[in-house]
Amino acid sequence: MPGVEQQMQSFKAEVMRKEGYDVDPNHPDDVKYEVAEEMGIPLTEGDNSDLTTESVGKIGGKIGGSMVREMIRMAQEKLANIKK
Repeated sequence: MPGVEQQMQSFKAEVMRKEGYDVDPNHPDDVKYEVAEEMGIPLTEGDNSDLTTESVGKIGGKIGGSMVREMIRMAQEKLANIKK
């Protein structure tokens, strides 16, 4: 669907900003480097084939987990408003 990718990038930036990360709205994927650094994982631009699947999963899990929690919160809020 047109525009969905940009909306998801904006959503990711907003969620990670709420989590306390400094997010460039034009490059929200860059937050993964900040998350990796915080976790002690040496993620760099380019080839990261030396990283384990577990390490990469920890980075993506932190970001994705925050997004899922926010989506659930938004859905619960919407359902609560419908019932009123």
